Amino acid sequence: MWQVVYIASSQEEADNILKIMEKEGFMVQIDDAGAGSYQIKVPAIEAEEAYSCLHTNI
Repeated sequence: MWQVVYIASSQEEADNILKIMEKEGFMVQIDDAGAGSYQIKVPAIEAEEAYSCLHTNI
């Protein structure tokens, strides 16, 4: 099961976050959430760690 850890407001922002998260070793999915926003998802078991990583790196 995948957990949303961030909502990006553009494709460019989503791509940048994808690069950061993959560099840190996370498996990441990006889903179009409509209205130009994108959900950044990671496996639920890694969600807390990924959330902390995001807030440290962006």
